[in-house]
Amino acid sequence: MTVRNASRIELLLEGLNCASCAAKIEARANMIEHADGVSLNPVTNILTIVAADTGRHEQIVSGVKSIVKDIEPGVSVVEKAKEREGKIIRSTEGEYNRKTIAEFAAGALFLLAAAALRIDLHLKVVLYLAGYLLAGGSILLAAGRNLIRGRVFDENFLMGISTIGAFAIGEYPEAVAVMLFFRAGEFMQDLAVNRSKKSIARLMDIRPEYANIKVGSDIRRVSPQEVKPGDIILVKPGERIPLDGIVEEGISTADTSALTGEAVPKDVEPGAEVLAGFINKNGMLTIKAAREFRDSAVSKILEMVENAATRKAPTEKFITRFSRYYTPAVVFAAAALAFIPPLILEQAEFSDWVYRALVFLVVSCPCALVVSIPLGFFGGIGGASRNGILIKGGNFLEALAKTDTVVFDKTGTLTKGIFKVTRVNPVDGMDGRELLGYIAHAEYGSSHPVALSVVEAYGEDLGGRGLESYNETPGLGVKVKFNSKEILAGNARLMEREGVAFQPADLAGTVVYAALDGRYIGNVVVADEIKEDAADTIKELKALGVRKTVMLTGDRQRVAVETAESLNIDEVHFELLPHQKVTLVEMMERGRSEKGRLVFVGDGINDAPALARADIGVAMGGLGSDAAIEAADVVIMTDEPGKLAMAVGIARRTRAIVWQNIVFALGVKAIVLALGAGGSASMWEAVFADVGVALIAVLNSMRAMRIKA
Repeated sequence: MTVRNASRIELLLEGLNCASCAAKIEARANMIEHADGVSLNPVTNILTIVAADTGRHEQIVSGVKSIVKDIEPGVSVVEKAKEREGKIIRSTEGEYNRKTIAEFAAGALFLLAAAALRIDLHLKVVLYLAGYLLAGGSILLAAGRNLIRGRVFDENFLMGISTIGAFAIGEYPEAVAVMLFFRAGEFMQDLAVNRSKKSIARLMDIRPEYANIKVGSDIRRVSPQEVKPGDIILVKPGERIPLDGIVEEGISTADTSALTGEAVPKDVEPGAEVLAGFINKNGMLTIKAAREFRDSAVSKILEMVENAATRKAPTEKFITRFSRYYTPAVVFAAAALAFIPPLILEQAEFSDWVYRALVFLVVSCPCALVVSIPLGFFGGIGGASRNGILIKGGNFLEALAKTDTVVFDKTGTLTKGIFKVTRVNPVDGMDGRELLGYIAHAEYGSSHPVALSVVEAYGEDLGGRGLESYNETPGLGVKVKFNSKEILAGNARLMEREGVAFQPADLAGTVVYAALDGRYIGNVVVADEIKEDAADTIKELKALGVRKTVMLTGDRQRVAVETAESLNIDEVHFELLPHQKVTLVEMMERGRSEKGRLVFVGDGINDAPALARADIGVAMGGLGSDAAIEAADVVIMTDEPGKLAMAVGIARRTRAIVWQNIVFALGVKAIVLALGAGGSASMWEAVFADVGVALIAVLNSMRAMRIKA
């Protein structure tokens, strides 16, 4: 079944293990006519192609198959089916491993026999040659195929020519041993890469595999894609909820950590909304599907994370360009090393300088960088997603690491967006509880958020008892008759209109004044409550080196300034309209440091223009919000601003790991190249500088996905 999202083609490259080959396939596929954008996911081996002309589908697929056949004949190109989305399919992995182990064992046996037996030199050479062909036959065949196709600078050809050269100058044992060491290193590197891929894939393995749908009195197990909105599904304890929906029957707790990264389970009961990817912990649930699987939150999240590889970080792009020039440069340097010194130095031996050149050839493969760097970035993205932070690409992950200025929207980001009574201020001996009760009875009939918050704070079931008359004036407040007493509850203008002598209060929040039978009895303050971890977030960001924090809000000055001061925010702008927020973001972007990046954090819906304008847009509380997922570069699936500091920390850790790999790989190669040119390094060190360094770099990259919440 072909996946065609308008101009999108997705192809699975089964059996693709070679990172440098993957880079070549991606580069050549980008040159296919009518293919406007091509990217290869290093974890899933899925090649994604964006084509402007949807009628060219078959032509593009045919072009990709031709390229893959030319570069990696053993790789199959399969058009991605929905049921295989996000899964790594390597049907020949076990067979490949057994074949490699058998070749290695046979080659090692012949090497040991040749070294241990006291036989004629010619017989020894025959045994060495047999061991060499058994250990490196597949390498030589691959090198021959590539040479015919005009591809000289790949690791198979470089390894083949260097070991054949060692045979030519009489270094028989070293030629065989180095080939064996190379095969062993390649095998371990493949194992490490595959383990890394599978670990990252498991981090994102939140896709429900089936749904139990009720059909009459029967229960049928089907694919989640087959369920339609309105269908009734049954979710047993321990099963993953397959679609977004509303609980019809049953009480349970749901593990939401796969989507939010939060360990605290969510209680669900009839009427509660649940999302695909949640795990039902204990009770049996009957759920009415609200939308198709392709429109569910989990489907959009998976698609976003899987496609993160299409947005490569600048470091990845640099390494891809660097490797194109690095290998040919080293090969030409090796040729010069082999032939120039014997021609200009009197006592220089040709075989000695050829050996030094062979060391150069072995070192020249850039696999350590080509393999480990994409895995490092994708590991960071996978680890972040496990903690409820969705980063849309390596470019945004790397940009986050350079965060210089963070601009927060106030409501719904730093505050809960829910009004609460924060202060009760009675006067003239009035009890605070009594004052709250009078205002609650007066506001009982109002649907205004401030009125509702006062009734909620009072906490008693009023039921309208004792209320004799009710009169609400929009923009002012209410005037009621309660148990034969007249109560006024509203703003200062209501008090002034009714001629009540009161004391104006300049407090942060909405002040509700109250009068009883024309006498002022006090006020309550209703304010948007600050999130519990907001202050810690600002502190952690500054500890991470963020230079400047800013808050933007449409609230009045007093509320904005008090909120900013309580959170220790550097700069605050108030009474803003949405377009003014965008203007301020643009101004601050110009004022940030040259290498730094500006992050705007908002709710992902009302702040979409500012999210789009900033270097990095971060949407808060994106769980179930299509608008948030679409608008932002980073989506924090919970309402916790603290996850932003975690995201910056993950980005910096990932960048550090990537640069550790770059410095380590290039440093070791440079040292071995220098030693090889000076005659102090053998092919053993050269092989370590190739496959050994690559293996260490891959293992180091796996650290990027180990994120502690």
